Amino acid sequence: MPMSQPFKKNLCPILKQIADHYHTPFHIYDEAGIRETGKQLKEAFAGIDSFKEFYAVKALPNPKILKIMQSMGFGFDCSSITELQLCRSIGSHGEDIMFTSNNTSQEAFLAAAEDNGCILNLDDINLIDKVPRFPNLISFRYNPGGRRTGNDIIGKPLEAKYGVSHEQAIEAYRKAKAKGATRFGIHTMVASNELNYKYMVQTAQMLLELVTMVSAELDIEFEFINIGGGMGIPYEPDVPALDLENMGREITALFDNFKKQQGYTPALFMESGRLMTGPHGALVVTAINRKEIYRTYVGVDATMSALMRPALYGAYHHIDVLGKEQSEKLETVDVVGSLCENNDKFAIQRDLPVVIDGDILIIHDTGAHGHAMGFSYNGNLRPKELLLTVDGKVELIRREEQAEDYFATLNFEADSLSL
Repeated sequence: MPMSQPFKKNLCPILKQIADHYHTPFHIYDEAGIRETGKQLKEAFAGIDSFKEFYAVKALPNPKILKIMQSMGFGFDCSSITELQLCRSIGSHGEDIMFTSNNTSQEAFLAAAEDNGCILNLDDINLIDKVPRFPNLISFRYNPGGRRTGNDIIGKPLEAKYGVSHEQAIEAYRKAKAKGATRFGIHTMVASNELNYKYMVQTAQMLLELVTMVSAELDIEFEFINIGGGMGIPYEPDVPALDLENMGREITALFDNFKKQQGYTPALFMESGRLMTGPHGALVVTAINRKEIYRTYVGVDATMSALMRPALYGAYHHIDVLGKEQSEKLETVDVVGSLCENNDKFAIQRDLPVVIDGDILIIHDTGAHGHAMGFSYNGNLRPKELLLTVDGKVELIRREEQAEDYFATLNFEADSLSL
């Protein structure tokens, strides 16, 4: 079912008041729902000796949200200098950060080594000799290639730019060991928005098998396996949610069996982004125009710069019209923004209650990869972010972008090069 139902139940009665105060458009997030999902995640893997979630910062890079994750004992998955800076700004340091970068620059490596460093997760065997300060603890991102097919969104591992190949795995750890590494982990990411929990179980099994192979060859133990992110949420109505309970039970059984065979168990890490915050966010917009030509269009006061998943992936996001959820009179419309792009659409040929100017629309499940994927094409500016707190308050946690933000990069010291 789209959108956390407790969130919807709590939000709808007060949404008109919130909209009157803050004005649309805005993303709003539910602290109680985020904390409940975090609790469920920890409970699912409580049977494993050591478990840790590293929240995928790219999903919702807001300090207030990250502090909620930090308060639950979670670390952070970063892939850029800016994300490292963001996490460190809230007091996250060292092995509470996993840094996985692709085609990593020297500047990024140096940033990763600052401030007590982080867990460095290398994406390429060729990067081993490019790390300026080689750490004691090292991990590699594993690309299984033809040994495993990725799901639809992430594509085929054989065609992905990410990771160390199966054939390179032993040599990567051999070289890292020669560089002085004494602590080891392994990571993979082979799914996106996956709702079949068996796929994640198979991913854990694949890594445990790889750990066994590398350990036997190089006489090393692994401190952790990281099965990455990719656990999905049901964006569409009547789609079953991921079975987190059975996923936890079956992965725990794999770890128990590994311990019997190897005499120890690594920690289990994962990098949930969408699962943690996706259902606990909504984009709230106001209808500002109806256009009836070959189709009926409902124009709203946000554009795909606030939520580009429908345009980028053809993704479905459920939409409610506030106060008309039980309406029996429906019409088929496209819900669109104002950009000079025909794919600036939140819904295409969607059956909705009849919408008139001034109606408030709730676009579900924008708590991950919503605001974060925004852009400024057409000089469009991203909306504000709000948080519905556990004590029933609403807080502004990011103001809307303003014209001066857009023009800020045009304020610079003149520089030219004569050739």
